[in-house]
Amino acid sequence: MIKNVVFDMGQVLIHWSADVYLSCYDLSEEDRQLLRTELFQSVEWVQLDRGSISEDEALDTICCRIPRRLHNIAEELVTGWWRKPMKPVDGMAELIARLKCAGYGIYLLSNAGLPLRTYFRWIPGASYFDGLLISSEEKLLKPQQEIYKALFERFDLKPEECFFIDDNPLNVEGAACCGMAGTVFRGDVERLRRELRNAGLQL
Repeated sequence: MIKNVVFDMGQVLIHWSADVYLSCYDLSEEDRQLLRTELFQSVEWVQLDRGSISEDEALDTICCRIPRRLHNIAEELVTGWWRKPMKPVDGMAELIARLKCAGYGIYLLSNAGLPLRTYFRWIPGASYFDGLLISSEEKLLKPQQEIYKALFERFDLKPEECFFIDDNPLNVEGAACCGMAGTVFRGDVERLRRELRNAGLQL
């Protein structure tokens, strides 16, 4: 029986993509592409999520690869992309509230940098969460099996009693390898409701 629902954050609770945040700046297509590839698609961005590099270290390396005119924007994005407007996924906060009222435990398992605890409270539905497990604090990344096991141990959860929601199929498959059922979220909350009901949750 499912007793807990575990959510990813980006593209599940909020719309998250490089272009969402690059659109906040008046950039040429060339500069937009540079920042997309050299910052958001960089090894350093992944290392920030793993917690294996500091923001200053990441910036020093990234700025060596981009023109000086983009350094200030890169710094703003690395140290505070979350200060830009965050767009919630429509209907997700209401679904989380309904799950909480139905008695389910609500948890977050996210590949994210250290500032997540600073801004998570701004995300609609955040007040319903019983616990957060953040990759950068654990020095692990989904879909490593160790991060799912850390979630279960930290909050005394049984994998077979949890249902996982993530936009990345690899992460859902990683959860399945650890005994936690789940689904790939495609942006359709009504479809997600049906999948939760099919998994036996009472909504």
